[in-house]
Amino acid sequence: MNQIRAYLDQIAIIADEDWDFFTSKLHRRVIPKKSVFLKVNEIENYISFIESGVVRLFIPKDNPEKEITFGFSFKDQFVSAYDSFLTQTPSAYQVQALTETTLLSISYDDLQEVYKTTQIGNLIGRLTAERLFLIKSKREQNLLNLSAEERYMKLFKERPELLKVIPLKYISSYIGITAQALSRIRKRL
Repeated sequence: MNQIRAYLDQIAIIADEDWDFFTSKLHRRVIPKKSVFLKVNEIENYISFIESGVVRLFIPKDNPEKEITFGFSFKDQFVSAYDSFLTQTPSAYQVQALTETTLLSISYDDLQEVYKTTQIGNLIGRLTAERLFLIKSKREQNLLNLSAEERYMKLFKERPELLKVIPLKYISSYIGITAQALSRIRKRL
């Protein structure tokens, strides 16, 4: 709980009463390595804070080599199939733990209660949503404005831990190239 408190304290000052109410709604979940914990057509019922681990968001394909990885989340970040969570409609993609992952999760209904009951709930919700949007927007801009080599170098500079824990086939998909093209870039560099 200390990690999520430290994260949220960066956003706003939280009264102890509000904090106690919020944390009473959190549930710790441990997801085994390589487990898909939200599948296509399931409704995302949780937004979760990652205490430890790495999570991948991807669009599955019949051929696993053609899966499209479009997001990663790490320790001290929130993760969710956020569009499904907000609309309470089936997800078009899957969420998978790449390593054993420990989450602090709050359900959709409990979060609505936090919003109604606490003074800080709406602010935290809005600021968290804004951070998720900025991550998504930055990735889209990188895909549109940078070459594959520039995207790889930027990813390597900003998130060097990615290369240690995430298989290259997922990284290549994330930056929008084939595994072979990534291999050629890595050899050149």
